[in-house]
Amino acid sequence: MASPSKAGAAVAALREDLVGDVFAPGDPGYDDARAVFNAMIDRRPAVIAQCARPEDVVRAVRCARDLDLPIAVRGGGHSVAGMAVGDGALVVDLRRMHEVSVDPDARTVRVQGGATMSHLDRATHPYGLATTGGRASTTGVGGFVLGGGTGWLDRAFGLAVDNLLGADLVTADGSPVHADADEHPDLFWALHGGSSNFGVATALTLRLHELPRFTIAMVLFLPTAGPDVVRAFREIIRTGPDEVSGAVLYFTGPPEPFVPPDLVGKLLCGALVTYVGGEEGLRRLAEPLLALPHEGKIVGPVPYPDVQCMLDDPPGMRNYWSAEYLTGLPDALVDVFCGLADGMPVPTGTQHIIFPQGGAIAAGPAEYPVPYRNAPWATHPFGIWENPGDDEQAMAWVRDVRAAVRPWSTGAVYLNFIGDEGADRVVAGLGTDNARRLGEVKRRYDPDNVFRFNHNIRPA
Repeated sequence: MASPSKAGAAVAALREDLVGDVFAPGDPGYDDARAVFNAMIDRRPAVIAQCARPEDVVRAVRCARDLDLPIAVRGGGHSVAGMAVGDGALVVDLRRMHEVSVDPDARTVRVQGGATMSHLDRATHPYGLATTGGRASTTGVGGFVLGGGTGWLDRAFGLAVDNLLGADLVTADGSPVHADADEHPDLFWALHGGSSNFGVATALTLRLHELPRFTIAMVLFLPTAGPDVVRAFREIIRTGPDEVSGAVLYFTGPPEPFVPPDLVGKLLCGALVTYVGGEEGLRRLAEPLLALPHEGKIVGPVPYPDVQCMLDDPPGMRNYWSAEYLTGLPDALVDVFCGLADGMPVPTGTQHIIFPQGGAIAAGPAEYPVPYRNAPWATHPFGIWENPGDDEQAMAWVRDVRAAVRPWSTGAVYLNFIGDEGADRVVAGLGTDNARRLGEVKRRYDPDNVFRFNHNIRPA
């Protein structure tokens, strides 16, 4: 750790050099700058560098190394574990760097490291193009993609990381590096699931796909209908094309026009069917659900960027998430899943979700460190609430879901869906053999483990 005088001089120099702003403890705006999506996180970085250009990132990383500070990377999304900030760290905050450049002829898009899904989807939509994004518009693109990336389009277009064509990073020694299949191929491989362990991603280049039409059916049911709803949805996925996806989820009824007033604030079961195609095809696919007695529905074309906003949750809430990837969805598991909704904290923003994989996910490149690729189903207990008095119930419910479905678990997990669940779960999210290889890449690009506020891969 540098002396106070050296640290003060270095921070002063950083303020002069950066186009963006720099905050230290005691500065006006410091507390706002360190606040993250999850209100359960309260950490005090040594320095926050709000970078406005790649050169700012280089300068910030070099400053952190001069001061012997670890580095946290803030891409602008959720990071349920609060990995965007770290006590005593220098935070490289990329939120000002959110430019999106679309090349419609090449069907590619270049996305700066601080962009969210809303920035990406709104930029590509006018061209009738899209790539796999998260299931919320506020998800940060960088962390989402480098962590694997699953969303409504993955059965049709593959995981987000399957569409990664190149990345610009600033590595632990402050060097700008481009990685793709030809340049630094070892690093490029590691970025397919290894997240922020290897540097600060200032920009990503992604493959785009044609998406001229996108339609959905959101059908609401009383919670007692849950088992029939899940079985009907399971049949839609089993018999439908790769272009169909969605989820079944239990949630608190929001004050929206499609929710009957007497069900607002009450536990509901919803089935969301998404379809890369037109309304006629969607209605045929969704018929098993629409035939069940239901309380409300939305059926028809909806712009993909608007669908991305449907499950948005506000920042500043308390969050605790987890996930299990499943070997299948037999009737016994359907009953267990639906029964677990009884313990949800209601009314809160908590969601109890089960969704399909398969399609282009399972058909994607087997060599990448995403061991959950071959699981046909996944469940995602998504705890979100406001009152600290609900902490114990909400966190216990998430853990109960994991424990109850574990007999059907593949053992693999998508790390973007979980907080800090220990080193074994990090390995489960990468694969044992992959974790060893990733450790070797980590040694080459970050031997001192400077980037350790993440699902950490230690240098081998």
